[in-house]
Amino acid sequence: MMKILGFGAMAFSAALMAGCQERENRVAYDGQFFRAKAKKVDKQRDTFVVTVTRVSKSLDGAREAAYHSGVSYCLASFGSSDIIWVQNPLDKDARLSIEKDTLRVRGRCPQAQDT
Repeated sequence: MMKILGFGAMAFSAALMAGCQERENRVAYDGQFFRAKAKKVDKQRDTFVVTVTRVSKSLDGAREAAYHSGVSYCLASFGSSDIIWVQNPLDKDARLSIEKDTLRVRGRCPQAQDT
């Protein structure tokens, strides 16, 4: 019984430490932290949509978080940061889709055509 409790405590401590480390690696945009996620659209890996929640904290920060998430997605998927944006989140004149405090932008990793 003692071994089980000891292992459980170690696993809990490791998970807690991983959570702390993850927080230390987060990037603030315009002084705020955002949850941004890029996902492929349907089964097309080259086309993606980025969602950023809690946009009301800072629209400029949310734009930067969306851009960074798109770049990270293309880098991880295809090894290049090139993106053809449908709505470039850094373009101040772009018409952005914001609904229920969530920003959504779409893009495509053009290097996918080369693979």
